Amino acid sequence: MLSIIDLSVTFTTSYGNVDAVRNVSLSIGKGETVALVGESGSGKSVTALSVLGLLPYPLATHPSGQIRFHGKELLRAPDTLLQKIRGNQIGMIFQEPMLALNPLHTVLKQITEVLMLHKGMGPKEARERTMDLLNLVNIQDPNQKVLAYPHQLSGGQRQRVMIAMALANEPDLLIADEPTTAVDVTVQAQILTLLKQLQQQLDMSLLLITHDLDVVRKTSERVYVMKNGAIVEQGLTNETLRKPTATYTQQLIQSEPSGVPNPVKDAASAILQSKGLRVWFPIQRGIFRRTVNHVKAVDDISIEIRAGETIGIVGESGSGKTTLALALARLVSSKGPIVFLQQSIQNLKNRDLKPLRRDLQIVFQDPYGSLSPRMSVGQIIEEGLIAHGIGSDSTRARLTTEALEEVGVDPDSRHRYPHEFSGGQRQRIALARAIILQPKLVILDEPTSALDRTVQAQIIDLLRQLQQQKNLAYLFISHDLKVIRALSHKIIVLQKGRVVEQGQTQHIFNDPQDDYTKALLSAAYDLEIEKTSTAVLQ
Repeated sequence: MLSIIDLSVTFTTSYGNVDAVRNVSLSIGKGETVALVGESGSGKSVTALSVLGLLPYPLATHPSGQIRFHGKELLRAPDTLLQKIRGNQIGMIFQEPMLALNPLHTVLKQITEVLMLHKGMGPKEARERTMDLLNLVNIQDPNQKVLAYPHQLSGGQRQRVMIAMALANEPDLLIADEPTTAVDVTVQAQILTLLKQLQQQLDMSLLLITHDLDVVRKTSERVYVMKNGAIVEQGLTNETLRKPTATYTQQLIQSEPSGVPNPVKDAASAILQSKGLRVWFPIQRGIFRRTVNHVKAVDDISIEIRAGETIGIVGESGSGKTTLALALARLVSSKGPIVFLQQSIQNLKNRDLKPLRRDLQIVFQDPYGSLSPRMSVGQIIEEGLIAHGIGSDSTRARLTTEALEEVGVDPDSRHRYPHEFSGGQRQRIALARAIILQPKLVILDEPTSALDRTVQAQIIDLLRQLQQQKNLAYLFISHDLKVIRALSHKIIVLQKGRVVEQGQTQHIFNDPQDDYTKALLSAAYDLEIEKTSTAVLQ
């Protein structure tokens, strides 16, 4: 169905030409699932975008190659041919649905546009087909969701909307670019199952682009492994992953999160404590905006974190993980006592909280969004020192250099801006910004969710090393249970704002008691755990 032959892609930049893809060849047969695997920057997405002619020409050029779809040459095809194929015969699920979906248009508007453009449907027929598509991808309450805007949907729901748009015209080939990145393990399992079901129903071929080898094992028949723009290994999935021949493939397989956290000292003091913490958001209706109910984002949660200890917070999107962290850091209003470094901070005013901010730092989930694009890396890291009046100019410059060295970033790059770094480097920069203030507690909100396995392993090792050197306490939020297991001493499992299970990490993993915990572990490890069902996850 699709043949890519000797494809090369070169980008023209202010720094010179960059060879993003070098002599790549791959093929996909009818009804087949093929995985394209590699780290960020390996050329996976560039290869896929070349198929549909979506690269920014003339900045991107093709020194060599052919792309044939059903025997038609696409690489240098006229726009009229590509417009007929895009979204009609070849659908694409883009990597980040929040960016790929139009924030100004409802779900209904965006899906019906595809149907009206390619199929010539009228508004009524397109709406009926849209409802069928939302039911096909298992969107709950489609009558309400169809009128929602992208920001009003969860990550999993946005991803399902993207799948519905890509399948609207029943394409022969679906290109899925990282369709499960940064979603919960349960949502990931549901999306992968959904893609396989739809593939069988529509007799569709699937090109799956990912850095997650677990996804590759579950879905693909054949796999191509890319590094630095070139294919380094290819073959049947089971055979390639069981007996890889390329050194790079072996490194990818061995980069699974592993190890255990360093033990906590018996005499370790409590850094942060809270009992019966609540964060309820009011639901207001009517002309006078009367409160008719509450969204109980955090409901009666108690927690204690000691020096040198990592508490892992686990749960699906909407379970209250991030809200709990923001409440403990006094960044959202809450009820219940919060004691930080033996001082009650629940009712402190902002000016009284400011000195304590130095000891409690946060690394946010999206480093690209949390780092100012207008400031250099050096200015970003130094900003906290300036805010707290620490050191002279020369002292701050020295501390900035030391912080970058600690997290493994070249200090000479401190004059560059965030967009000039990879995702892993940006996460290291965000970590440097937090540790430069020598905090006692660092809240880590999904710091590895969108990172490649190799970079993820490096960040885990770095966090362990910093914790041992500085006796740091971590509140670690993640949906990746393998990462949680490698870093956390204790785990708190949240569902709909409440604790359903908590305890020592190994005890939770070896002998989970709650059905919801069993369901999470089953989705993460493909375990056959008794009583686990889809109903539990809902």
